[in-house]
Amino acid sequence: MLLAACASAPKPEPDLVWPLPPETPRIRFVKSLSSAADVRPTSLAARVKAAVIGEEGAASLGKPYAVYADRNGRVLVADSAWRKVLVFDEPGKDFFIVGLEGPGLLMNPRGVTTDADGRIYVSDVTQNRVVVYTPKGEFVLAMGLRGQLDKPVGIAVNDALKRVYVVSTGSGSTQTHKVTVFDTAGALLFEFGGRGMEDGKFNFPTNIAVDASGKVYVMDSFNFRVQIFDAEGKFVSKFGGVGSGFGQFSKPKGIGVDSEGHIYVSDAAFNNVQIFDQEGRLLLFFGGFGNRRGQFWLPAGLSVDGQNRIYVADQYNKRINIYQYLPEAGRAERPADMVVN
Repeated sequence: MLLAACASAPKPEPDLVWPLPPETPRIRFVKSLSSAADVRPTSLAARVKAAVIGEEGAASLGKPYAVYADRNGRVLVADSAWRKVLVFDEPGKDFFIVGLEGPGLLMNPRGVTTDADGRIYVSDVTQNRVVVYTPKGEFVLAMGLRGQLDKPVGIAVNDALKRVYVVSTGSGSTQTHKVTVFDTAGALLFEFGGRGMEDGKFNFPTNIAVDASGKVYVMDSFNFRVQIFDAEGKFVSKFGGVGSGFGQFSKPKGIGVDSEGHIYVSDAAFNNVQIFDQEGRLLLFFGGFGNRRGQFWLPAGLSVDGQNRIYVADQYNKRINIYQYLPEAGRAERPADMVVN
């Protein structure tokens, strides 16, 4: 009787969407990832055992900071508790850890991304370098000679130009707080930024995203704003400001852009994700504090994949929350057309 009860399929939960009915949904919660068991196949006996006595032996997230979902469906997580990168390969039903030993040893990864060939790029804030691996996690090369990077966090790749953009969050010096651009072979190309409050300057920048057109989006965290640049580092626009109102920031962390140009920003103080248009107008926000489905406890890094799925590192809940943007619902012309929940 117990076996039958444990083996039965769980009752499906209702869709969790934003905004709430009767408004047209724009964001739908999909699921969470928290351990290797979420992607590796398990036998019926193993599932029954886990249901009865609890799961054991599966590598689980400790404190995920950065997340990136690549074109092959893999979800890569820079975990500050593990001090490694954990790779969830659901299509391949595989899980592995990057940066365990050798010349590719990681000490404190804070950013992760991949290129068109599946190579993995990881920024290490302690070693002041970017480490590059094969798609299987084997060491290839390291970027960042002494003095080129200062506490690198955010990282993004422009495949068309074969460039790697790395954010140095800095240590307080006016000579840092910048974006350093390398080619994919590790050669330094140029830098932009520097510490300040003016357009194109930064104050402890953290994360970064590159859209399909090559525009660069930088989370200028202690200036409480998003800055947008062209591929050459020329300032284009900015939006945001400090505060607790709609469209303002308190502890902004992750940033991502979907295929329609919507800009997503996670905020660790608000425990939500805000969505903006290209003019910086707030369209919607979703999430909220808690440990239930779709909620957050100190969200950090954020990534949007080619299918407009949004991945958010939910640090203290030790998981990656996955959402789906619903483009068929249409887009708002003005912020007032979106109902915020």
